[in-house]
Amino acid sequence: MPQGVAWSWIGQAAPIAQEAGALLREFYARGVATEYKTDVDLVTEADRASEKLLLERLTAAFPEHGIFGEEGTRTRLDAEYRWYVDPLDGTTNFAHGFPAFCVSLGLEHRPPGLPEGQDGTLVAGVIYDPLRDELFVAEQGKGAYLNGRSMYGSKVPYLGEALLATGFPSRSRHANPNAHFYHELTMRTHGLRRAGSAALDLAYVAAGRIDAYWEFNLNPWDTAAGTLLVLEAGGTVTQFDGKPFLLDSREVLATNGRLLPEVLTVFADMFAGRNLAPLLSPAEFAAQRKSRVESAE
Repeated sequence: MPQGVAWSWIGQAAPIAQEAGALLREFYARGVATEYKTDVDLVTEADRASEKLLLERLTAAFPEHGIFGEEGTRTRLDAEYRWYVDPLDGTTNFAHGFPAFCVSLGLEHRPPGLPEGQDGTLVAGVIYDPLRDELFVAEQGKGAYLNGRSMYGSKVPYLGEALLATGFPSRSRHANPNAHFYHELTMRTHGLRRAGSAALDLAYVAAGRIDAYWEFNLNPWDTAAGTLLVLEAGGTVTQFDGKPFLLDSREVLATNGRLLPEVLTVFADMFAGRNLAPLLSPAEFAAQRKSRVESAE
C-alpha cells in the first residue's frame, strides 16, 4: 500500500481483496470443478467461496454498506454506499488454467433517495491479481496506485501507435458486432489483446500497459473498480458515443485520454458503416489461395 495517503476505505478493502485472491490461488493450484449457470456462463466453486469470504469480510469491515455481487449476493441495496463485487473476474480463464483473473471491488456512493438504476459516484476501487501479486487501488481524488506506486495512463497519441484490448463476454457472445470492431481496430493499431478479464483490462489502461479498451455487454461488477482506476490515472471512460459512462450502460470505452477523439471517430464510422477496411471472407481467401497455388504450378 502507498505511504502517506489518507485512505477512507482502501486501507480495509485492499487486504480483503488480497485474502480472497489468496483463496483463489489455492483453488487454482489444485484445480476446481466447473458448472454452467447459463447455457454458456461458467461458474466454479472458487467463485462462490471467494464471494462468501468477501461478503463476510466486507460486512464486518463496513456494516452499513450494501453489497452487489456477481454470484447473487444482494445486501442492503438501500445503503448510502454499495460495493460491486466480482469474486473471480476471468472465470473461464481460471477454469481452463489460463493465468489471467482477479478479484475486483468497486465502491459507489449513493446519496439517500437516489433511484435504483441511476448512478451515484464511484469513490474507491481495488483490483487484485493473485498470480502476479499486483494490487491496483484508487480512491476518488487521491490518485491510482499499483503495489504502492503511483500509476498513470500511457502518453500514446495516435491509434497507429497504440496497443488495445477488448473482450467477448460468454453470455450472448454472438449477439453483438464486436468481431467487426476487432478486425477494424486491428488494422489501425499496433495490435489487440483479448485476455478475458474486463477488470484487468481496465487496470492495465490505468497502468499504461494498454492504451485503450472497449467491450460490449458488461455488468457493474465488471467495471466499477476499473473505471475509477482509469479516471484517477488520468484516463477517460465513456460509452461508445462519448456520452458519460454509466454502470448500467452495458458498454465501456476506456482510453488514456489522448486517444479518445480518434477512437470515437472510428466507432462512429463503424456504426454508420463508413470508411471500413475490407474484411476478406474465408471463401475469398480460399479462392485467392487456390489461385496462387495454381499459378505456381
